[in-house]
Amino acid sequence: MSEKFEFDQEELEILRDFEHGEFAGVANFRAEKQRLESVARETLKKNRRINIRISSRDLTFLKKQAARDGMPYQTLISSTLHKFVTGKLKAVE
Repeated sequence: MSEKFEFDQEELEILRDFEHGEFAGVANFRAEKQRLESVARETLKKNRRINIRISSRDLTFLKKQAARDGMPYQTLISSTLHKFVTGKLKAVE
């Protein structure tokens, strides 16, 4: 069976680079994979607690939005802060 794939620009660049030998193997792949998995787990770990003051009006809005999204309001706040600090959410000026 012959399957035809359509690639986006980034995928085409990766394929081209692979075909030109631009990629190198990773020495001790299993150890490197375990190291990177550990780094990822630590990055995503929620290990700090903060206390903030917020207006009742804003908190009510956040709780309503979280309910609409089907998540706890603390998760919504944490997710929004994470998006902001990683550049996925921009401040409105």
